[in-house]
Order: sequence, then C-alpha cells, then structure tokens
Amino acid sequence: MGTGYYPAGVTPVADEVVWTVVVAGGGGRRYGAAKQYEALGGARVLDLAVDAARRASDGVVVVVPAADVAIEGGVAGGASRSESVRNGLAAVPPEATIVCVHDAARPLASDELFAAVVAAVRAGADAAVPAVPVTDTIKVVDGSGAVVATPERASLVAVQTPQAFRASALRRAHTAGAEGTDDAALVEAAGGRVVTVPGEPWNAKITEPDDLERSRRWLDQRRTAVR
Repeated sequence: MGTGYYPAGVTPVADEVVWTVVVAGGGGRRYGAAKQYEALGGARVLDLAVDAARRASDGVVVVVPAADVAIEGGVAGGASRSESVRNGLAAVPPEATIVCVHDAARPLASDELFAAVVAAVRAGADAAVPAVPVTDTIKVVDGSGAVVATPERASLVAVQTPQAFRASALRRAHTAGAEGTDDAALVEAAGGRVVTVPGEPWNAKITEPDDLERSRRWLDQRRTAVR
C-alpha cells in the first residue's frame, strides 16, 4: 500500500493492496431522504466518507442507488446492504489483499481508525472491526417481547465501520449470498477470526435527522480542537 496513515510503530507492507468499498446504496427510508447527499461541514456526507477511504486505500469503489450511478459514478446498490456490498466487492480488482467496507452514513471515521483495522488484518486477523462499549443494559426478548436473557454488559460492544478484511475471507463469506447487518458477522459465521479495535465516539451512524445534527456538532468540535 503506497499511501495512508499508520498507528505508531506500524509500517506499511509493500505487498499489501488495500481497497475500500463505501456503501451508500440506500434510499434513506428511515431518515426520510437520501442522507448520503446531505450537507455536513461544507461537503456531503458521502464525500467525507469517500475522502477518508481514499486516504487509507489504494482504490475505492462507491456503491450508490442505481438511479444515481450516471451522476455519481461507482456501482449500483442492491436490494439489501449485503447485496450492495457484493456489488461493490465485484468491482474490487483481484489483486486486492485487504478490503475495507465502510458505510457512508459514518462520515467522521478518522484516518487513524482506518489504519487500525487494516493493521489488525495485516497482523493476522480475518477481519477487524471498531468497537465501543455498550452503556445500556441489554435484554434478549422473544417474539412476544418477553425477556429471556440479560447478557453481561461487560462482554458486549457496539461495532462500527470501517471494517477491514483479508480479501479472500470476505469474498468467501459472500459466496453463498448470505445476508447480515454487517460483513464481520458473515466472516464470523464462515469460521473466520474477527477482532476488535477501539472505535470512536464521533463515528456514530447517521440514521435520523437528529444524528446529522450530532455529527455537525462533533465536526465543529474536532475542527476547533485542531486550530
């Protein structure tokens, strides 16, 4: 990999080729609009996510709604997130050795976070995901809403993107066309070793309009801090 950012003590390995699939194929049903095109800090949500991916990668594939391919470029999304990832993965060249998958709805992921997940895969994991502690008590419920278990909170984390993968492990996990809320779950189900790295509080997903306002506040704080 010729460019990108690396944590202290980590040096690039010349024979690793890193590509990122940025997933922005949704129609924003819960948000009420195509959130990936909303303005954030003088750019669009999508643009911020793609720019971070480009700084961390040798190449980027952007997955957008089929109707937007002519304008935005990239490849068309599918009927589900997993199908959209598969469409993007099909456009990643075979020489890629590490593939990151990043949701455009997390536009504030740092260069250091990309570097951390890539470094974990370089160190031998099949997949690496950013994780943040769970602060709420979690209940497992059945179909009627009755509580059936209360997991120990200390053993739970919430995961983010970018997620990095050994390319062969990610392609293998998607071969059967399985569905999942994130790609690490598919690699895990296929027997792969998934590890975590510390996530970032500002790397929250934009799902509702209030989330966009929160991201704007985070971005303002970060820009103020570096002045």
